[in-house]
Amino acid sequence: MRAVKDFKEFILRGNVVDLAVAVVIGAAFGDVVKAFTKDLLTPLITIGGKNALNFSNLKLQVGGAVFLYGDVINTIVSFLLIAAVVFFFVVRPVNWLMSRRKTELPTDPATRECPECLSSIPIKATRCAFCTSLVGSAADAEGA
Repeated sequence: MRAVKDFKEFILRGNVVDLAVAVVIGAAFGDVVKAFTKDLLTPLITIGGKNALNFSNLKLQVGGAVFLYGDVINTIVSFLLIAAVVFFFVVRPVNWLMSRRKTELPTDPATRECPECLSSIPIKATRCAFCTSLVGSAADAEGA
């Protein structure tokens, strides 16, 4: 019974559920990208000629072995098209949106540099802990 309880806790952990959801959404999104590439981009590229991007008939036969290098070329072209679709239609727009959405407030620094030895010292320090020179307070430094 303890093993069943441990398994239930493991499955219901947030990160396991999040990962499962990510895999399902990723697979569905992958299907959307593949369909977009196959049904919209590939026909645009093949307008110039019939079967311009179909290399599946290319093969090399040595003895009894058949090397289907045309399928490899098709897969590489498909990968490059899918990567371009993801980059130009997902990554760049999301990066643009995220850059416009930045809401982080700048934080006040907790340290400053000693003017004598350039060590990092607390902002409120009046004496450097490294070279022991008097540095004054941060308010004195700002007013000077």
